[in-house]
Amino acid sequence: MNPQVFPAVAAFRALGDELRLAALLLIRDQGMLCVCEVTEAFEAPQPKVSRHLATLRDAGWLEAERRGQWVYYYLNPALPEWLGQVLDATAMNNTALIETPLARLALMADRPARCS
Repeated sequence: MNPQVFPAVAAFRALGDELRLAALLLIRDQGMLCVCEVTEAFEAPQPKVSRHLATLRDAGWLEAERRGQWVYYYLNPALPEWLGQVLDATAMNNTALIETPLARLALMADRPARCS
């Protein structure tokens, strides 16, 4: 996405919810997560998680890919550099947002296997 046309207002508006921000930081940390993993990490209902991930995707932060029964989310590789810097600084200064979700994710049984 070209930096001149990236919807910055929508991108920042999407971060205005704690679950969305924390989910974005968790996906950034893990590289790629499926909806079921995010659901487990935040102990949130699947429809709520899917709705929040769709908001992040629609705002340009995430991309999604279906692999069989799973939908995986990952950072949009076309994020402008300046938004990547904002995300990196946010992650570095807000590690507490994903400490508990990371621990839950580590304990998750039957995590879906990633295929290249």
